[in-house]
Amino acid sequence: MKIFFVSMGCAKNTVDSEYLTGQLKLLGHEIFDEPSSCDVGIINTCGFIQDAVKENINAILDLEQLKADGIIKKFIVAGCLVNRYEKELKQEFPTADLFARSEEWDKIIKFLDNKIILNCERSFNALDKNFWTRYLKISEGCNTLCSYCAIPLIRGKLRSTPIKKLISEAQMLCSAGARELCLVGQDLTVYGQDFNDGTNLKKLISALSSEIPENVKLRLLYLHPERVNEELINFLLENKKVLHYLDIPVQHCDPEILARMNRPLKNNNDLIKIFKYIRECDELFALRTTLMTGFPGEDENKFNALIDFISEIEFDRLGAFVYSPEEGTRAASFKDQINNDVAEFRCNKLMGVQAEISSGRNELFINRELKILVEDIDKEAGEIWGRSYRDAPEVDGMICANNPENKKINLGDIASVKILDSSENDLFGEII
Repeated sequence: MKIFFVSMGCAKNTVDSEYLTGQLKLLGHEIFDEPSSCDVGIINTCGFIQDAVKENINAILDLEQLKADGIIKKFIVAGCLVNRYEKELKQEFPTADLFARSEEWDKIIKFLDNKIILNCERSFNALDKNFWTRYLKISEGCNTLCSYCAIPLIRGKLRSTPIKKLISEAQMLCSAGARELCLVGQDLTVYGQDFNDGTNLKKLISALSSEIPENVKLRLLYLHPERVNEELINFLLENKKVLHYLDIPVQHCDPEILARMNRPLKNNNDLIKIFKYIRECDELFALRTTLMTGFPGEDENKFNALIDFISEIEFDRLGAFVYSPEEGTRAASFKDQINNDVAEFRCNKLMGVQAEISSGRNELFINRELKILVEDIDKEAGEIWGRSYRDAPEVDGMICANNPENKKINLGDIASVKILDSSENDLFGEII
């Protein structure tokens, strides 16, 4: 059977899609990213915030229209949006042939093949051409219960994947050509807590480091700042497999706002202290964070403190978004909601300040050498594009390099580049 597959949302959803498409391929189905001549359409949805909900609803409408036009015969809606709004979706899309929650892959397989497969193993994703960079999802769900976040409502409580299984999966990805494994979860720092046997993130990283090839690197994404301390930083810096890059979403810096987010810090100075400690250890360490503007109770002084905070830390990369009152979350009931136009203005101002900071951080690398993982080769322009240790896939900048000596370079190779110029997001240089 020919299947048109659409994967929406975050990297964790990408991993889920790989599990499903891998099983479908093993059963003999063909996976396509275009609907023409396909029998079935499947969408793995995201329902994290309302903007994502709207985007996913539109994508489902597209599938519904494809079925109405006779381009596909059936369509299946799966994933987070079904977890969150299954009843409403069934009413809104009666022409859908099946609804399946996240990880209900056996339900989809039974529908398509009348077979039941237990313990679905991840397989190579036919939709992903960048085999050299892979995501390793180490846990699902979350126990932190941030007041603004719907993830626990959608995905449930923390469920860590056993180390033995993660090692097996990592080795499989490496054997398929991976040169970089990005560890993802709602919060990597709580990995293993649900096992109650001493399993933790450090033990996982140590185990992975000893079992994957020497040339494969680990990138850590999504660490709660409360549990990032000097001990963890020292451990990561001593491990040669771990890239000098951390994504630590702080969301805000104001103590009152953080307390209302249910992300309180014992001492607000600890937030600044840990970032400064990282930079003291390595001034070129790449730091990424996420911030929110317009959270209930954020006045002008609290927002200005946020501007001062990012100016002091000088994050290499920063993503900001406007607070969205999500149905079912505590924060949605707070009385002091901020006008959306004000929140948008603050978000734009924040990113304007960060643009200058990012430009300044990038300038530090002019006349330095960086190794890149080659992701694109433009033969006509004579350009090679890749990512260094500072650049996570999809969200960060890239490095563009000329190849004056016409050295043979392939996708997925590691190449050395001398940096000659920079912009806010990207670096430019030549292969050496």
